[in-house]
Parts: sequence; C-alpha cells; structure tokens
Amino acid sequence: MEKAEIIERINNFLVEEFELDEEQLVPEARLKEDLDIESLDFVDIAVIVEREFDFKMKSEDMTHLRLLSELYDYITANVA
Repeated sequence: MEKAEIIERINNFLVEEFELDEEQLVPEARLKEDLDIESLDFVDIAVIVEREFDFKMKSEDMTHLRLLSELYDYITANVA
C-alpha cells in the first residue's frame, strides 16, 4: 500500500470519526494540542487502525506519537 493511500485513509477516518476539518490535517499538526485528540480517542484510533490496516497498535507505541506525521509514519512502517 502506498503512503499516499495510507494518509488518505487516515485522514478520512479522522474527519468521519472525530469530526475534524480536512484543513486541520497537516503533517505538523500536534495530535493533542492541535487536533484535540485525547487519551480515550487514542483507543478509538487503535481500533480503527486495526480494522482499516489489519495490524494491532501497541499502546506503548501510541504514547510516543505526538504529530500527525508520526502517526502516518508509524502506520506506514507497520503496513509495508
């Protein structure tokens, strides 16, 4: 799967599930501060990622993700 497709799928579920505006979804966006993604939201993201990309996110890995670009890279590395 191409990274562009992964980014598109991530952005789509962030817009749909978290009601974010597409304009907010820039790689340098901070997950907590800019996108208002809270601890419980990370659980939802992990479930969605498992469903969309067929791999299980580790909770300890989630704590290290600060930027949207880091989420993109993490998922890309685990899907490829």
